[in-house]
Amino acid sequence: MLPLQSAIDERMISFPNAKINLGLNITEKRPDGYHNIESVLYPVPLCDILEIIIAPDKQFEFRSSGLNTDCKEADNLCVKAYNLLHEHFDTPPVKMWLHKIIPSGAGLGGGSADAAFTLCMLDKIFNLELGKPKLIELATILGMDCPFFVDNLPALATGRGDVLTPLDFSLKGHTICIARPNIHISTAEAYAGAIAHPGEICLASLTAYSASSWRGKLYNQFEETLFVKFPQLQSLKDSFYDSGAVYASLSGSGSAVYGIFTSAPDLHAKFEDNFYWEGELG
Repeated sequence: MLPLQSAIDERMISFPNAKINLGLNITEKRPDGYHNIESVLYPVPLCDILEIIIAPDKQFEFRSSGLNTDCKEADNLCVKAYNLLHEHFDTPPVKMWLHKIIPSGAGLGGGSADAAFTLCMLDKIFNLELGKPKLIELATILGMDCPFFVDNLPALATGRGDVLTPLDFSLKGHTICIARPNIHISTAEAYAGAIAHPGEICLASLTAYSASSWRGKLYNQFEETLFVKFPQLQSLKDSFYDSGAVYASLSGSGSAVYGIFTSAPDLHAKFEDNFYWEGELG
């Protein structure tokens, strides 16, 4: 183990946020069984709440509340992130409390955000001074979406989703609405029916166009199979367009559908049978 520097903070609270995919192309299946993809990732202010304190009784403890509380402790990515650091540093036990607001299996990256934020919080609490490259390296071990949340800025994701190229564009001034029916879609289930083929638009070029021009050009290839298997997802996308969205799409390989609006539509009543959230994009 490497020596641990003196701790600089005994308690920290953060708000791991979700992401959406602006387009997703499954470009090819790799020899290792994974798929290469191309997608633009964009942070969204739908957040979990994560608190970490140095354990005064020197006993590790993890508690969760809110959504997805049936996850076993050993499977939680926050716990895995702590254990990963503990393998390399003489980190004292901590107590962690995670309040889940981002639904799992939705393609919103909630678990990945929790893991990345845990790494960054522990880095600060224990004054490890790992630096961004090392944090990204560790985050990649935990999951393909995790590195994105280290920078937490718009980026083009390629490779297995872990090769990130920063993109300088903003959707500030738009409202996003996210709806998710009571459907959990695992990554394995989504990829099982996926057919790899090149996309029809260069995703990196989308920043040159307004969101109102994306409809019919920018799409998520998982919709080709998941909308057939789960027609309620297609219905959600249609409902967003019927309500005035300038663009709507499935996010990632999960079951959340989002709509981007130029003004707040207040659709809570319309989607009351689903998980629903709306907020301003930054």
